[in-house]
Amino acid sequence: MNQTENKSKLGIWMTTSLVIGNMIGAGIFLMPAALASFGGISILGWLLSSMGALLLAKVFSKLSNMVKDSNGGPYAFAKKGFGDYVGFLVAWGYWISCWISNAAIAIAFVSAMSIFFPILKENPIVAVFLGLGAIWFLTWVNSRGVRNSGKMQLVTTLLKIVPILVIIAGGFFFFNADNFIPFNVSGTSNLGAIATTGTMTLFAFLGLESATVPADNVVDPERTIPRATMLGTVVTTLIYVLSTVVVMGMIPPDQLASSPTPFADAMGIMSGEIGEEIIAAGAAIAAFGALNGWILIQSQVARATAIDRLFPRIFKMENRKGVPIWGLIIGSILSSMVMLMNYTEGLVEQFRFIILLATFCVLIPYIFSAAAYVAISLESKEIIKSRTGIFILGGLTFAFALWAIFGAGEKSVFFGFILLLLGTPIYVWMKWKQNTSPK
Repeated sequence: MNQTENKSKLGIWMTTSLVIGNMIGAGIFLMPAALASFGGISILGWLLSSMGALLLAKVFSKLSNMVKDSNGGPYAFAKKGFGDYVGFLVAWGYWISCWISNAAIAIAFVSAMSIFFPILKENPIVAVFLGLGAIWFLTWVNSRGVRNSGKMQLVTTLLKIVPILVIIAGGFFFFNADNFIPFNVSGTSNLGAIATTGTMTLFAFLGLESATVPADNVVDPERTIPRATMLGTVVTTLIYVLSTVVVMGMIPPDQLASSPTPFADAMGIMSGEIGEEIIAAGAAIAAFGALNGWILIQSQVARATAIDRLFPRIFKMENRKGVPIWGLIIGSILSSMVMLMNYTEGLVEQFRFIILLATFCVLIPYIFSAAAYVAISLESKEIIKSRTGIFILGGLTFAFALWAIFGAGEKSVFFGFILLLLGTPIYVWMKWKQNTSPK
Protein backbone atom coordinates (compact mmCIF):
# COMPACT_ATOMS: atom_id res chain seq x y z
CA MET A 1 0.00 0.00 0.00
CA ASN A 2 1.42 3.37 -0.95
CA GLN A 3 1.59 6.54 1.12
CA THR A 4 -1.27 8.22 -0.75
CA GLU A 5 -3.65 5.35 0.04
CA ASN A 6 -2.68 5.43 3.72
CA LYS A 7 -3.46 9.14 3.93
CA SER A 8 -7.07 8.48 2.96
CA LYS A 9 -7.57 5.81 5.64
CA LEU A 10 -7.98 5.64 9.41
CA GLY A 11 -4.84 5.27 11.51
CA ILE A 12 -4.54 3.87 15.01
CA TRP A 13 -5.70 7.02 16.83
CA MET A 14 -8.69 7.67 14.59
CA THR A 15 -9.70 4.02 14.78
CA THR A 16 -9.35 4.01 18.57
CA SER A 17 -11.40 7.20 18.80
CA LEU A 18 -14.08 5.49 16.71
CA VAL A 19 -14.31 2.76 19.38
CA ILE A 20 -14.25 5.17 22.34
CA GLY A 21 -16.47 7.76 20.69
CA ASN A 22 -19.15 5.25 19.70
CA MET A 23 -19.29 3.80 23.22
CA ILE A 24 -19.20 7.07 25.18
CA GLY A 25 -22.39 8.88 24.27
CA ALA A 26 -24.54 11.26 26.27
CA GLY A 27 -25.87 8.38 28.43
CA ILE A 28 -22.74 8.16 30.59
CA PHE A 29 -23.53 11.61 31.98
CA LEU A 30 -26.71 10.20 33.55
CA MET A 31 -25.44 6.79 34.68
CA PRO A 32 -24.31 7.69 38.25
CA ALA A 33 -27.83 8.90 39.06
CA ALA A 34 -29.34 5.68 37.69
CA LEU A 35 -26.99 3.60 39.85
CA ALA A 36 -27.34 5.68 43.03
CA SER A 37 -30.42 3.80 44.22
CA PHE A 38 -28.28 0.64 44.47
CA GLY A 39 -25.39 2.20 46.38
CA GLY A 40 -21.69 1.50 46.09
CA ILE A 41 -22.37 -2.11 45.12
CA SER A 42 -23.23 -0.82 41.65
CA ILE A 43 -19.49 -0.43 41.06
CA LEU A 44 -19.27 -4.23 41.13
CA GLY A 45 -21.94 -4.26 38.42
CA TRP A 46 -19.73 -1.96 36.35
CA LEU A 47 -16.79 -4.31 36.87
CA LEU A 48 -18.89 -7.33 35.88
CA SER A 49 -20.05 -5.75 32.62
CA SER A 50 -16.50 -4.46 32.03
CA MET A 51 -15.09 -7.98 32.18
CA GLY A 52 -17.65 -9.12 29.64
CA ALA A 53 -16.84 -6.18 27.39
CA LEU A 54 -13.13 -6.98 27.55
CA LEU A 55 -13.87 -10.60 26.62
CA LEU A 56 -15.87 -9.39 23.61
CA ALA A 57 -13.09 -7.00 22.66
CA LYS A 58 -10.60 -9.87 22.79
CA VAL A 59 -12.82 -12.00 20.55
CA PHE A 60 -13.29 -9.20 18.02
CA SER A 61 -9.55 -8.54 18.05
CA LYS A 62 -8.80 -12.18 17.29
CA LEU A 63 -11.50 -12.43 14.63
CA SER A 64 -10.15 -9.37 12.81
CA ASN A 65 -6.90 -11.32 12.34
CA MET A 66 -8.51 -14.66 11.56
CA VAL A 67 -10.96 -13.38 8.93
CA LYS A 68 -8.80 -11.67 6.33
CA ASP A 69 -11.63 -10.03 4.37
CA SER A 70 -13.36 -8.72 7.48
CA ASN A 71 -14.99 -5.55 6.17
CA GLY A 72 -18.34 -5.29 7.88
CA GLY A 73 -17.06 -6.59 11.21
CA PRO A 74 -19.68 -8.79 12.92
CA TYR A 75 -21.36 -9.43 9.56
CA ALA A 76 -18.13 -10.78 8.04
CA PHE A 77 -17.43 -12.93 11.11
CA ALA A 78 -20.93 -14.44 11.20
CA LYS A 79 -20.86 -15.08 7.45
CA LYS A 80 -17.47 -16.79 7.67
CA GLY A 81 -18.56 -18.94 10.60
CA PHE A 82 -22.11 -19.87 9.64
CA GLY A 83 -22.76 -18.94 6.04
CA ASP A 84 -24.66 -16.32 4.05
CA TYR A 85 -28.02 -16.49 5.82
CA VAL A 86 -26.70 -15.94 9.35
CA GLY A 87 -24.33 -13.27 8.02
CA PHE A 88 -27.26 -11.52 6.37
CA LEU A 89 -29.39 -11.62 9.55
CA VAL A 90 -26.53 -10.11 11.56
CA ALA A 91 -26.00 -7.37 8.95
CA TRP A 92 -29.74 -6.72 8.67
CA GLY A 93 -30.27 -6.37 12.41
CA TYR A 94 -27.07 -4.40 12.94
CA TRP A 95 -27.86 -1.98 10.12
CA ILE A 96 -31.37 -1.38 11.45
CA SER A 97 -30.07 -0.82 14.97
CA CYS A 98 -27.56 1.74 13.69
CA TRP A 99 -29.99 4.10 12.01
CA ILE A 100 -32.55 3.73 14.80
CA SER A 101 -29.86 4.47 17.39
CA ASN A 102 -28.78 7.51 15.39
CA ALA A 103 -32.26 8.93 15.84
CA ALA A 104 -31.99 8.45 19.62
CA ILE A 105 -28.51 10.00 19.69
CA ALA A 106 -29.76 13.05 17.74
CA ILE A 107 -32.50 13.49 20.35
CA ALA A 108 -29.91 13.23 23.14
CA PHE A 109 -27.87 15.94 21.39
CA VAL A 110 -30.91 18.24 21.25
CA SER A 111 -31.63 17.55 24.92
CA ALA A 112 -28.06 18.47 25.92
CA MET A 113 -28.17 21.65 23.84
CA SER A 114 -31.41 22.71 25.56
CA ILE A 115 -29.31 23.65 28.61
CA PHE A 116 -27.90 26.53 26.56
CA PHE A 117 -31.00 27.18 24.44
CA PRO A 118 -34.18 26.73 26.53
CA ILE A 119 -36.32 27.28 23.43
CA LEU A 120 -35.47 23.69 22.44
CA LYS A 121 -37.60 22.50 25.38
CA GLU A 122 -40.45 24.83 24.56
CA ASN A 123 -40.62 24.65 20.77
CA PRO A 124 -40.58 21.15 19.21
CA ILE A 125 -40.20 22.59 15.71
CA VAL A 126 -36.89 24.23 16.62
CA ALA A 127 -35.80 21.02 18.34
CA VAL A 128 -36.63 18.98 15.23
CA PHE A 129 -34.66 21.30 12.98
CA LEU A 130 -31.60 21.10 15.24
CA GLY A 131 -31.79 17.30 15.37
CA LEU A 132 -32.19 17.02 11.61
CA GLY A 133 -29.41 19.55 11.14
CA ALA A 134 -27.03 17.42 13.22
CA ILE A 135 -27.88 14.25 11.29
CA TRP A 136 -27.47 15.81 7.87
CA PHE A 137 -24.42 17.90 8.69
CA LEU A 138 -22.59 14.78 9.86
CA THR A 139 -23.88 12.88 6.83
CA TRP A 140 -22.20 15.55 4.71
CA VAL A 141 -18.98 15.24 6.78
CA ASN A 142 -18.98 11.49 6.20
CA SER A 143 -19.61 11.98 2.49
CA ARG A 144 -16.32 13.88 2.24
CA GLY A 145 -14.36 10.71 2.93
CA VAL A 146 -13.71 8.32 5.79
CA ARG A 147 -10.62 10.30 6.79
CA ASN A 148 -12.72 13.44 7.39
CA SER A 149 -15.11 11.40 9.49
CA GLY A 150 -12.12 10.04 11.41
CA LYS A 151 -10.80 13.54 12.12
CA MET A 152 -14.21 14.63 13.39
CA GLN A 153 -14.35 11.54 15.59
CA LEU A 154 -10.90 12.15 17.05
CA VAL A 155 -11.67 15.79 17.90
CA THR A 156 -15.08 15.11 19.45
CA THR A 157 -13.75 12.14 21.44
CA LEU A 158 -10.99 14.28 22.96
CA LEU A 159 -13.42 17.09 23.73
CA LYS A 160 -15.98 14.81 25.37
CA ILE A 161 -13.54 12.99 27.68
CA VAL A 162 -11.64 16.07 28.86
CA PRO A 163 -14.34 17.27 31.32
CA ILE A 164 -14.81 13.68 32.57
CA LEU A 165 -11.07 13.38 33.18
CA VAL A 166 -11.13 16.70 35.05
CA ILE A 167 -13.81 15.32 37.37
CA ILE A 168 -11.85 12.09 37.87
CA ALA A 169 -8.66 14.00 38.70
CA GLY A 170 -10.17 16.76 40.83
CA GLY A 171 -13.10 14.92 42.36
CA PHE A 172 -10.99 12.98 44.82
CA PHE A 173 -10.34 16.24 46.69
CA PHE A 174 -14.08 16.41 47.39
CA PHE A 175 -14.50 12.67 47.96
CA ASN A 176 -16.49 11.37 50.93
CA ALA A 177 -16.25 7.62 51.54
CA ASP A 178 -19.34 7.77 53.79
CA ASN A 179 -21.43 8.09 50.62
CA PHE A 180 -20.77 4.39 50.01
CA ILE A 181 -22.21 3.31 53.39
CA PRO A 182 -24.33 1.24 53.46
CA PHE A 183 -22.80 -0.52 50.47
CA ASN A 184 -26.09 -1.98 49.22
CA VAL A 185 -29.19 0.22 49.59
CA SER A 186 -31.27 -1.48 46.90
CA GLY A 187 -33.34 -3.64 49.27
CA THR A 188 -32.33 -6.74 47.28
CA SER A 189 -29.58 -9.31 47.82
CA ASN A 190 -26.00 -8.48 46.92
CA LEU A 191 -26.04 -10.90 43.99
CA GLY A 192 -29.33 -9.47 42.76
CA ALA A 193 -28.04 -5.89 42.93
CA ILE A 194 -24.83 -6.81 41.10
CA ALA A 195 -26.76 -8.64 38.37
CA THR A 196 -29.18 -5.75 37.89
CA THR A 197 -26.53 -3.05 37.75
CA GLY A 198 -24.40 -5.26 35.51
CA THR A 199 -27.29 -5.46 33.06
CA MET A 200 -27.86 -1.70 33.26
CA THR A 201 -24.23 -0.85 32.57
CA LEU A 202 -23.47 -3.40 29.86
CA PHE A 203 -25.41 -1.33 27.32
CA ALA A 204 -22.82 1.41 27.78
CA PHE A 205 -20.31 -0.85 26.02
CA LEU A 206 -22.29 -1.23 22.80
CA GLY A 207 -20.01 -0.11 19.98
CA LEU A 208 -16.80 -1.80 21.10
CA GLU A 209 -16.79 -3.64 17.75
CA SER A 210 -16.77 -0.37 15.77
CA ALA A 211 -13.16 -0.66 14.59
CA THR A 212 -13.87 -3.96 12.83
CA VAL A 213 -16.63 -2.60 10.57
CA PRO A 214 -14.71 -0.27 8.19
CA ALA A 215 -11.78 -2.73 7.92
CA ASP A 216 -10.76 -1.88 4.34
CA ASN A 217 -10.65 1.81 5.30
CA VAL A 218 -8.11 1.21 8.09
CA VAL A 219 -4.34 1.41 7.70
CA ASP A 220 -2.75 -2.03 8.26
CA PRO A 221 -6.05 -3.48 9.56
CA GLU A 222 -4.58 -6.74 10.87
CA ARG A 223 -2.50 -4.77 13.37
CA THR A 224 -4.51 -1.59 13.83
CA ILE A 225 -7.97 -3.05 14.44
CA PRO A 226 -7.03 -5.45 17.29
CA ARG A 227 -5.00 -2.73 19.00
CA ALA A 228 -7.71 -0.09 18.60
CA THR A 229 -10.43 -2.46 19.81
CA MET A 230 -8.60 -3.46 22.98
CA LEU A 231 -7.17 0.00 23.70
CA GLY A 232 -10.52 1.70 23.13
CA THR A 233 -12.37 -0.77 25.36
CA VAL A 234 -9.79 -0.55 28.17
CA VAL A 235 -9.75 3.27 28.12
CA THR A 236 -13.55 3.43 28.08
CA THR A 237 -13.80 0.96 30.95
CA LEU A 238 -11.44 3.03 33.09
CA ILE A 239 -13.35 6.22 32.30
CA TYR A 240 -16.70 4.61 33.14
CA VAL A 241 -15.70 3.02 36.44
CA LEU A 242 -13.49 5.82 37.78
CA SER A 243 -15.92 8.61 36.89
CA THR A 244 -18.83 6.75 38.51
CA VAL A 245 -16.82 6.11 41.70
CA VAL A 246 -15.80 9.78 41.93
CA VAL A 247 -19.27 11.23 41.30
CA MET A 248 -20.85 8.84 43.82
CA GLY A 249 -18.17 9.82 46.31
CA MET A 250 -18.82 13.53 45.81
CA ILE A 251 -22.63 13.61 45.98
CA PRO A 252 -24.74 12.02 48.77
CA PRO A 253 -26.75 9.05 47.44
CA ASP A 254 -30.22 10.49 48.14
CA GLN A 255 -29.30 13.70 46.30
CA LEU A 256 -27.57 11.81 43.49
CA ALA A 257 -30.54 9.50 42.84
CA SER A 258 -32.79 12.47 42.06
CA SER A 259 -30.24 14.45 40.02
CA PRO A 260 -30.95 14.87 36.29
CA THR A 261 -27.36 16.07 35.75
CA PRO A 262 -24.98 14.23 38.13
CA PHE A 263 -21.76 15.13 36.31
CA ALA A 264 -22.80 18.78 36.13
CA ASP A 265 -23.56 18.73 39.86
CA ALA A 266 -20.13 17.24 40.54
CA MET A 267 -18.41 19.85 38.42
CA GLY A 268 -20.50 22.52 40.13
CA ILE A 269 -19.09 21.43 43.49
CA MET A 270 -15.59 21.83 42.08
CA SER A 271 -15.89 25.05 40.09
CA GLY A 272 -19.35 26.57 40.35
CA GLU A 273 -21.82 27.44 37.59
CA ILE A 274 -19.24 27.57 34.80
CA GLY A 275 -18.34 23.95 35.54
CA GLU A 276 -21.95 22.88 35.05
CA GLU A 277 -21.98 24.52 31.64
CA ILE A 278 -18.75 22.76 30.69
CA ILE A 279 -20.31 19.39 31.50
CA ALA A 280 -23.45 20.26 29.54
CA ALA A 281 -21.23 21.09 26.57
CA GLY A 282 -19.40 17.81 27.09
CA ALA A 283 -22.69 15.88 26.96
CA ALA A 284 -23.66 17.65 23.73
CA ILE A 285 -20.26 16.91 22.17
CA ALA A 286 -20.50 13.29 23.34
CA ALA A 287 -23.80 12.83 21.52
CA PHE A 288 -22.55 14.70 18.45
CA GLY A 289 -19.40 12.57 18.25
CA ALA A 290 -21.29 9.30 18.75
CA LEU A 291 -23.71 10.32 15.99
CA ASN A 292 -20.80 10.95 13.64
CA GLY A 293 -19.28 7.54 14.37
CA TRP A 294 -22.50 5.58 14.01
CA ILE A 295 -23.38 7.29 10.72
CA LEU A 296 -20.04 6.02 9.43
CA ILE A 297 -20.70 2.52 10.77
CA GLN A 298 -24.22 2.15 9.36
CA SER A 299 -23.07 3.00 5.85
CA GLN A 300 -20.02 0.73 6.02
CA VAL A 301 -21.86 -2.39 7.21
CA ALA A 302 -24.47 -1.93 4.44
CA ARG A 303 -21.68 -1.44 1.90
CA ALA A 304 -19.87 -4.62 2.96
CA THR A 305 -23.08 -6.64 2.72
CA ALA A 306 -23.92 -5.15 -0.68
CA ILE A 307 -20.45 -6.02 -2.01
CA ASP A 308 -21.27 -9.66 -1.20
CA ARG A 309 -24.57 -9.19 -3.06
CA LEU A 310 -26.70 -9.76 0.03
CA PHE A 311 -27.94 -6.14 0.17
CA PRO A 312 -29.19 -4.16 -2.86
CA ARG A 313 -26.31 -2.83 -4.96
CA ILE A 314 -27.29 0.80 -4.29
CA PHE A 315 -25.62 0.48 -0.89
CA LYS A 316 -22.18 -0.06 -2.44
CA MET A 317 -22.35 2.81 -4.94
CA GLU A 318 -19.54 5.24 -4.12
CA ASN A 319 -18.90 8.92 -4.78
CA ARG A 320 -15.55 10.36 -5.88
CA LYS A 321 -14.26 10.13 -2.30
CA GLY A 322 -14.85 6.37 -2.19
CA VAL A 323 -17.80 6.78 0.19
CA PRO A 324 -20.98 4.65 -0.16
CA ILE A 325 -23.03 7.78 -0.65
CA TRP A 326 -26.46 6.22 -1.11
CA GLY A 327 -25.95 4.07 1.96
CA LEU A 328 -25.30 7.27 3.91
CA ILE A 329 -28.33 9.04 2.47
CA ILE A 330 -30.77 6.15 2.93
CA GLY A 331 -29.63 5.55 6.50
CA SER A 332 -29.95 9.24 7.41
CA ILE A 333 -33.41 9.48 5.84
CA LEU A 334 -34.55 6.55 8.00
CA SER A 335 -32.91 8.09 11.10
CA SER A 336 -34.68 11.36 10.41
CA MET A 337 -38.05 9.62 10.12
CA VAL A 338 -37.57 7.78 13.42
CA MET A 339 -36.41 10.98 15.15
CA LEU A 340 -39.53 12.82 13.97
CA MET A 341 -41.66 10.18 15.70
CA ASN A 342 -40.37 11.37 19.07
CA TYR A 343 -41.71 14.85 18.41
CA THR A 344 -45.05 13.69 17.01
CA GLU A 345 -47.94 13.38 19.44
CA GLY A 346 -49.28 9.84 19.43
CA LEU A 347 -46.04 8.27 18.17
CA VAL A 348 -43.82 8.74 21.24
CA GLU A 349 -44.58 5.28 22.65
CA GLN A 350 -43.86 3.70 19.26
CA PHE A 351 -40.55 5.54 19.20
CA ARG A 352 -39.58 4.14 22.60
CA PHE A 353 -40.54 0.65 21.49
CA ILE A 354 -38.40 0.93 18.35
CA ILE A 355 -35.41 1.98 20.46
CA LEU A 356 -35.96 -1.14 22.57
CA LEU A 357 -35.85 -3.29 19.45
CA ALA A 358 -32.65 -1.60 18.29
CA THR A 359 -30.96 -2.51 21.56
CA PHE A 360 -31.72 -6.18 20.99
CA CYS A 361 -30.65 -6.09 17.34
CA VAL A 362 -27.24 -4.68 18.18
CA LEU A 363 -26.66 -7.47 20.71
CA ILE A 364 -27.31 -10.29 18.22
CA PRO A 365 -23.92 -9.76 16.45
CA TYR A 366 -22.15 -10.34 19.76
CA ILE A 367 -23.55 -13.81 20.33
CA PHE A 368 -22.91 -14.87 16.73
CA SER A 369 -19.40 -13.42 16.79
CA ALA A 370 -18.58 -15.37 19.96
CA ALA A 371 -19.87 -18.57 18.37
CA ALA A 372 -18.08 -17.78 15.08
CA TYR A 373 -14.80 -17.38 16.96
CA VAL A 374 -15.03 -20.96 18.21
CA ALA A 375 -16.21 -22.34 14.86
CA ILE A 376 -13.53 -20.58 12.80
CA SER A 377 -10.79 -21.36 15.31
CA LEU A 378 -11.53 -25.08 15.29
CA GLU A 379 -11.27 -25.13 11.50
CA SER A 380 -7.76 -23.70 11.64
CA LYS A 381 -5.03 -26.32 11.78
CA GLU A 382 -2.54 -23.73 13.02
CA ILE A 383 -4.19 -23.32 16.43
CA ILE A 384 -5.61 -26.79 16.94
CA LYS A 385 -3.38 -27.27 20.02
CA SER A 386 -5.07 -24.42 21.89
CA ARG A 387 -8.58 -25.86 21.92
CA THR A 388 -9.00 -25.42 25.67
CA GLY A 389 -8.24 -21.71 25.49
CA ILE A 390 -10.56 -21.32 22.51
CA PHE A 391 -13.47 -22.94 24.34
CA ILE A 392 -12.83 -20.92 27.51
CA LEU A 393 -12.67 -17.54 25.75
CA GLY A 394 -15.45 -18.38 23.30
CA GLY A 395 -17.66 -19.97 25.99
CA LEU A 396 -17.32 -17.10 28.46
CA THR A 397 -17.95 -14.51 25.74
CA PHE A 398 -20.95 -16.45 24.42
CA ALA A 399 -22.39 -16.66 27.94
CA PHE A 400 -21.92 -12.92 28.45
CA ALA A 401 -23.57 -12.12 25.11
CA LEU A 402 -26.48 -14.40 25.99
CA TRP A 403 -26.82 -12.69 29.37
CA ALA A 404 -26.82 -9.32 27.61
CA ILE A 405 -29.68 -10.44 25.38
CA PHE A 406 -31.58 -11.72 28.42
CA GLY A 407 -31.05 -8.32 30.06
CA ALA A 408 -32.71 -6.58 27.10
CA GLY A 409 -36.07 -7.92 28.29
CA GLU A 410 -38.49 -10.50 26.92
CA LYS A 411 -40.54 -7.95 24.96
CA SER A 412 -37.58 -6.64 22.99
CA VAL A 413 -36.29 -10.19 22.41
CA PHE A 414 -39.63 -11.43 21.08
CA PHE A 415 -40.27 -8.55 18.72
CA GLY A 416 -36.57 -8.31 17.86
CA PHE A 417 -36.61 -11.85 16.51
CA ILE A 418 -39.68 -10.98 14.44
CA LEU A 419 -37.84 -7.95 13.06
CA LEU A 420 -34.86 -10.10 12.12
CA LEU A 421 -37.05 -12.69 10.42
CA LEU A 422 -38.74 -9.96 8.38
CA GLY A 423 -35.42 -9.64 6.58
CA THR A 424 -35.68 -13.23 5.29
CA PRO A 425 -37.71 -12.30 2.15
CA ILE A 426 -35.01 -9.76 1.27
CA TYR A 427 -32.35 -12.46 1.66
CA VAL A 428 -34.32 -14.86 -0.55
CA TRP A 429 -34.72 -12.15 -3.18
CA MET A 430 -31.01 -11.28 -3.13
CA LYS A 431 -29.99 -14.96 -3.42
CA TRP A 432 -32.41 -15.39 -6.32
CA LYS A 433 -30.82 -12.40 -8.05
CA GLN A 434 -27.37 -13.93 -7.48
CA ASN A 435 -28.44 -17.15 -9.16
CA THR A 436 -30.20 -15.56 -12.10
CA SER A 437 -27.83 -12.73 -13.04
CA PRO A 438 -24.13 -12.63 -13.92
CA LYS A 439 -21.67 -11.33 -11.34
